[in-house]
Amino acid sequence: MEVCDRKQRMKKDGIKFNSMKIRTMITVVFVAIAVAATGYSYHLMQRRVPDMHLIFLLVAGISVVMLIALVIWTLSASNKFLSLAKMLRRCYLIFIALGIGAFIILQILIISSAHTEEADVDVLIVLGAGLRNNEPSLILRGRLDAAIMYMEHRAGVPVIVSGGLGQGVAITEAEAMFHYLRARGIDESLIWKEGLSTNTYENLMFSRTIMEENGIDVDNAKVAVVSNEFHLFRARMIARNAGFEAVGVAAETPSLSLRVLYSFREAFALANEILF
Repeated sequence: MEVCDRKQRMKKDGIKFNSMKIRTMITVVFVAIAVAATGYSYHLMQRRVPDMHLIFLLVAGISVVMLIALVIWTLSASNKFLSLAKMLRRCYLIFIALGIGAFIILQILIISSAHTEEADVDVLIVLGAGLRNNEPSLILRGRLDAAIMYMEHRAGVPVIVSGGLGQGVAITEAEAMFHYLRARGIDESLIWKEGLSTNTYENLMFSRTIMEENGIDVDNAKVAVVSNEFHLFRARMIARNAGFEAVGVAAETPSLSLRVLYSFREAFALANEILF
């Protein structure tokens, strides 16, 4: 009887050992993939690929969350580490709950600013959103159309088109936006080009320089920042950090699926802006 019990225990221990070995191998493979993906996104971020810093943070964050889950899963295969695995699992679930709560709060902030604010402004700033075949992308056309509508009742108000040279295109976003607005009847003397920026902070800081060069008292001026509704809360936050009194002009995102996708990404970008 004792021999049978011993054999059964040895069999169970062998199964658990094999299970832990398999789980450890899976974890190691995931670590290798996660390191490669994070390293590659970091490399692209260093090459100043647009928005790659957000993708890098997203990849790194997901990798860490998944890695912790795999470590807990691996430890739970052994009786020796079972109590540790249970404690880590509780902490992990609390961490996930806090993360979900923070995500919901960030979405509430994003939604709260997803509208156009009517105001008398001194300058409009249209934030770049990429080109396709040297023409404004669908999202960027939406921003430009929103700027045109906003300018209809504000004769003589200049507009700064802000965006630098992206990969795979021959002209800057500012140049493409300039041609788009001029073709739709906007006086080209009212279109000021800022063609050096690569992100929202640079959009606004370099636009500040353009305003100063054109004799505008930036410290006492009010600007309208034109962007998509999902982006306005962060854009206005960055504008305040750049020293602007700013209102938002919301451009409608072309489709619901795109709005959901960008709103999801925007939550991580906003968290990055708040924390760093």
